[in-house]
Amino acid sequence: MLHGRTVRASAARPTGPAVAALPIPTPIDRSPTMLYEVAKPIVREVLRAVYAPQAHGLHHIPEQGAAILASNHLSGADTVFMPAQVRRTVHFLAKSDFFAGTSLPSRALGALLRGLGVMPVDRTGGNASHSALQGALDVLESGGLLGIYPEGTRSPDGRLHRGKTGMARLALATGAPIIPIGMEGSFEAQRGRRFIPRRRPRIIVRVGAPIMPASVAGEGEGAHEDAARLRELTDLVMSRIQELTGQEYVDLYAADVKRGGTPDGR
Repeated sequence: MLHGRTVRASAARPTGPAVAALPIPTPIDRSPTMLYEVAKPIVREVLRAVYAPQAHGLHHIPEQGAAILASNHLSGADTVFMPAQVRRTVHFLAKSDFFAGTSLPSRALGALLRGLGVMPVDRTGGNASHSALQGALDVLESGGLLGIYPEGTRSPDGRLHRGKTGMARLALATGAPIIPIGMEGSFEAQRGRRFIPRRRPRIIVRVGAPIMPASVAGEGEGAHEDAARLRELTDLVMSRIQELTGQEYVDLYAADVKRGGTPDGR
């Protein structure tokens, strides 16, 4: 339950998918790069030695096959600490601003992120955002792990905010399970710091049981049914994340909270 609103899960729908499948792009090689293979074990050992992070429930992440890792987003450290605890390669979506700079440091950062399996996403909407969804779809169609932050941006206040439905659309289009992940401690550890988090509090990664997209039934007909099912699945995932973290839930988009405004219509 989120903010007094119950999320209903039911048996699998007897007919075909309620949400139209996204167009499948030309397959792209998403196999781990040499940089990722070399860097990940080093990063993992450095984190263990310096920060001693904890991870619980990693057995919920399948050893093979497509899955969506849906996590709350407290700080930039999440994109380092969470995948470092996962045995498999995790492909993340990141805002395109990280890839757009023309300075030498910006170009170096963009190259590093691409080498680590991070894909740029333009959050302005329209065709640019749709292209990012196509790249994410390609990862799932190839049997990979996709890391995504349903809140769409980092939490400005440490609370859990309303999820965006792109994650649910990907899950319903591919049938990939959504695995809720709760990050703890990273908001406080990186408060007031741009890059390197503090050693305390300890950062904890909590992994919940997979959510099968077919277990959620929407309401209404046609486009209204599609929208209802996307929202229902998204709210269910956010509820599971909240159970893992114990965060206060705010039924506002994080981006709207940052701007000091109110969310768009439900």
